[in-house]
Amino acid sequence: MVQTLMYGIPSGCSLGSIVALEWLGEPYRLCRIEMPTVVQSEAYRRINPVGETPTLMTGTGERISESMAILHHLGTRGINKGLSFAQGTPDFDRLNRILAFLNTSFFTAFGPLWYVFEHGIEGSDKDALRAYGAAKVAKAHADLEGMLGDKDWLLCDRRTLADAYFAGIARWTKYHDVVDRRDYPGLQRLFERLEADPAVRFAHAIERGEPALSGGGFRGEVTLDDVLRQQAIAA
Repeated sequence: MVQTLMYGIPSGCSLGSIVALEWLGEPYRLCRIEMPTVVQSEAYRRINPVGETPTLMTGTGERISESMAILHHLGTRGINKGLSFAQGTPDFDRLNRILAFLNTSFFTAFGPLWYVFEHGIEGSDKDALRAYGAAKVAKAHADLEGMLGDKDWLLCDRRTLADAYFAGIARWTKYHDVVDRRDYPGLQRLFERLEADPAVRFAHAIERGEPALSGGGFRGEVTLDDVLRQQAIAA
């Protein structure tokens, strides 16, 4: 079987996993999961009981959820391409640190803003949550700007899985419009560099449902029903 990534739309953090798959170059398929409707459905919870994306079904039928786990799973096969590093090395520890920061401090900074968006909060509660979220997002950007320094990529002189993940969540800054990324020139340069990357452009086109040219191992899209049938066969 071909590994299949279930990715969330709109604007899911799973875009980073699509980019990572493209950079890796191995055969893969994609399954589009609408949020919040399909992702919370009984059908999808048969794949991921938590009801979140992304989820990767491996070629042997195993299911891996959570971006960190998926990226490290892919990274073990991308060491020779510079996407990750051997576990136990200082470079792996640095990669793990940056990924952990992105997955916790940077990702969760947007939590209050997503709550307002997803629950239709209005009035003074909305104002308070947006102010709180804006402060957290600004701090997360400032901290990451300091970690980036004058490097071209988050970790070193080449792209890694950390940059792929950053591509998926950095666009939330514009989505919620609470800070101006141009106030963080290093992050702005990195964002622009990633937006010009063919794998990132491919992932954006996939999300929008537009024709997309893969430079990797993309083997087409399947439905959730297809994935459930594949799971039944593998069982």
